[in-house]
Amino acid sequence: MEASSGQSNTSAQMIQPPTPQARGREMAAVGKKLWTTLGSVTRAATELMALYQDVPSLQAYRYAAGLSQDQAAERYNESTGNQTSLGGTSINAWETWARGRGRGSPPSLSSILILCAAYGRGPFGVAEENISPTELIAEAYERLPIEDQLSLKQFTLGSQPESAYRPPRTTATSHGLLATPSGRSTGQVGEEFVLSVPTVEHGNPDICVFALPNPRPGQLLDLTWETFGYGLEQLSVQIKNVGRRLDVDVCFGVNEAGLVMATFMASSRFSRCKIGYLRCNKIRDGIDLDDASFFPDAPATPTIVICDFEVKHADVVGYLARQLRVRYPNAELYFAVFGAMTKSRGLTVESFDDLTGAKIMRAAGFEAIFIAATMNPPGIEPPMELR
Repeated sequence: MEASSGQSNTSAQMIQPPTPQARGREMAAVGKKLWTTLGSVTRAATELMALYQDVPSLQAYRYAAGLSQDQAAERYNESTGNQTSLGGTSINAWETWARGRGRGSPPSLSSILILCAAYGRGPFGVAEENISPTELIAEAYERLPIEDQLSLKQFTLGSQPESAYRPPRTTATSHGLLATPSGRSTGQVGEEFVLSVPTVEHGNPDICVFALPNPRPGQLLDLTWETFGYGLEQLSVQIKNVGRRLDVDVCFGVNEAGLVMATFMASSRFSRCKIGYLRCNKIRDGIDLDDASFFPDAPATPTIVICDFEVKHADVVGYLARQLRVRYPNAELYFAVFGAMTKSRGLTVESFDDLTGAKIMRAAGFEAIFIAATMNPPGIEPPMELR
């Protein structure tokens, strides 16, 4: 009997979950390893959040810097020239608040900026990575005091994090394209600007959009893979900073270009959620869905993101939204589009309603809309003419 009891006690000990301290050490080790592989705190934090959906961004960045809470507090104090005496309990309170369970307390705007500097030094304290404060606090942004939200928004608009991928910018040609000193074109991204779009309640409506100037008016602008990749990165950043974390069940791609977008988003932003496919055929009075379209199984009230390459005049996305609501009656629909056509020749529009598809997108009733770029007629062509 004693042997049996001892064996039972041993089994009970084996199945006990790790303590928070042990899990923290384990996660910091994982973050440090990811940083070593990826060479970036931001990228390591993004990967951690994809792997562990219960980890808020504020905590993920600490893990990506390979720090315990006490070590993070020590790094914080070092970043202020040891003019502060922050303790690990403050770090814990901020991260508890970021998890959104009604406990803990929010960091001040100044503390967020200091954390960006502290974590940007990486696991070994020698790196010099610029971390975006809005990404550090991403899913908890709307729970900050309104004064800090406004200040953080202004700070973000006035600076561009180096961690964000962008095509090389060197000498601009007379057409506004990006070129190397030899004159060979290496990018197509024009002016960047802030646009307010329909978004979730209490969400962040301001997104950073870039223009796609066309040096050959009247002809389709053939995008490079570099520009295409930059646009996907922009959409990913917009989604991350919408004001709340999107736990997406299905990411649909419209035709082949949209499917590429959906595959990227599902992998990088939505924790490898299910991928759907909407293949559209043109008919006399509009479009129809091809039998090759694929609709994955989803929960009763799914969150769905639709990825499309461009929005012009035709009500394609409205038709697709209606079809999805028939198949998923209680779904929340979000829309991410690479290129949106403007009503005038000017690409840096001041209002969402200056886009030709504004009325269409509003009528579709999306929870939020994300746009990478603006374009002129006749539009843009994806790499390798993906359809």
